[in-house]
Amino acid sequence: MTASPHGPLSGGPALAEPVERVGRGWTATLSLANWAIWVGWFGPLQILLASQAEDFAPGTGLSKEAMLAWVTGAGALVSLLANPVFGALSDRTTSRWGRRTPWIVAGTAGGALSLVLLGAAGGPWTMALGWCLAQLTLNAAWAAVTAAVPDRVPRRQRGAVGGWLGAAQILGVVGGTGLATLAGGVTAGYAACAAFTLLGVLPYVLAHRDIRLPRTARPPWSWRTFLGSFWLSPRRYPDFGWAWLTRFLVNLSNSLGVMYLLYFLRDRLHHSDPEQGVLILTSLNATMLLATVVVAGMWSDRVGRRKPFVTCSGVVMAIAAGVIAAWPTWTGTVVASVLLGLGFGVFASVDFALMTDVLPKARDRGKDLGVVNAANAVPQVAAPVLAAPIVTYLGGYRVLYAVAAVVGLAGAVLVNRIRGVE
Repeated sequence: MTASPHGPLSGGPALAEPVERVGRGWTATLSLANWAIWVGWFGPLQILLASQAEDFAPGTGLSKEAMLAWVTGAGALVSLLANPVFGALSDRTTSRWGRRTPWIVAGTAGGALSLVLLGAAGGPWTMALGWCLAQLTLNAAWAAVTAAVPDRVPRRQRGAVGGWLGAAQILGVVGGTGLATLAGGVTAGYAACAAFTLLGVLPYVLAHRDIRLPRTARPPWSWRTFLGSFWLSPRRYPDFGWAWLTRFLVNLSNSLGVMYLLYFLRDRLHHSDPEQGVLILTSLNATMLLATVVVAGMWSDRVGRRKPFVTCSGVVMAIAAGVIAAWPTWTGTVVASVLLGLGFGVFASVDFALMTDVLPKARDRGKDLGVVNAANAVPQVAAPVLAAPIVTYLGGYRVLYAVAAVVGLAGAVLVNRIRGVE
């Protein structure tokens, strides 16, 4: 068979559909790299940014909630743009080190430096700038890490690999929260997260050679074509559109509940040590997630189905938010954390596999997964816009968690509109 000059075979192994199963070492080191990136994100998101917002808010005319919403929203907007752009750039990279590895190295190095700068921030503007730089650089690395999966992993192994990546993500949340809490202050917390982020990617980039894209397979450069490629018509690719919307809604539900967790414990429950409370809840959530994330991915691979797993996980996560809305106590929050971990464990592995199954083109895997990852970033912009007025003016935390439950349930139902994946 002769390859089309624009078809996947013209790019050799870089653009071919993978058929050879990846080994445990490859999966373990890629998961460690993913873990490191998520530590860089969630040490700030869970503890450090909230602490800085509380310190910097007096005298600005903003509440700590509004300042946190402003800073995280700006960072999420950067993330929204950065992930697909860097994914697209990695698709075109013909370096001798491969398409993805150069961006993983550069992104994590820049992310570590940005976190150190964040630790030295002296006010809200430098805090916002540091967080935007961290989002820019860490998204360059994450776009490349996620694109490595459809590059290298056959379809019937993606649930299992997605499970390990999902486990790494929640370990990143726990690790980032732990480092931020136990390091001994905001500056030390940022430094600890930066060091872990930088060191965690080294085993993957040193031990595994990336697939190189031939220069002849790179399409001619055109700004118009490049910018236009980021629009994927839901009419032309309906399965991709529904899968994106499902991921967006479930992540929005999760963001609504998690973003103000520290303030919920401090201001609504009057917890004696809210930072420690966040760490306890995150650890419980992680334990439950780890109990389901890999098993669900492997089970999904075995039965060859994705949608029932995503639907059930979304329902369980919506119930978790509903528990806090109906039972806003420490005990209720503990129960909700357990349920959220169980549900998100299934969602993290199987929904990722589902998204890789509906990618439109092999040539654009990095860019298209960047568009997918925007479904994680857009909720970070939308959540504070929705949550701040709800908490301040429209009923408080009970209403916030009720809204989160409804949004998550909508995501669980709409996954069934996908037709090309069972």
